Amino acid sequence: MKEINNRVILFLDSEVHPFAEFETPVRFELDTRKLTDGLHTLKVVSKSVLGKEGVRIIQFTVRNGPDIIVDGIKENEFVDGVVPLMINAYDKGDLKNFVIKGSETPKSVPNWLWVILVLFAGWAAYYLITYFNLNDTL
Repeated sequence: MKEINNRVILFLDSEVHPFAEFETPVRFELDTRKLTDGLHTLKVVSKSVLGKEGVRIIQFTVRNGPDIIVDGIKENEFVDGVVPLMINAYDKGDLKNFVIKGSETPKSVPNWLWVILVLFAGWAAYYLITYFNLNDTL
């Protein structure tokens, strides 16, 4: 006698027709390479052998394309005048060869680093001046 199991029906985004239907338990691989980059919704509807339904909705973001980095402007930021931007886009490649060119996004030197550098240079100058003055007096 065959055991009757619950069923799950899978919908993607706002599609009316399911893209898959399985008896539970099931292992399933969702190929995101066929989806566009951006926000998507997976809707899982389960139907029990008694006819009851359960629904679970899972939102996820697909990013198969190149990653885009924008330096100089942030999300929902107020700007005016001329805004200098630096834009970089890089991909993970074919997973067999690592592509170095374009993998890193150059950034400007942060202000706090300049402050630390000036303070260190001032301390070093003070130390050298006092060291040589002490040697002259001995």
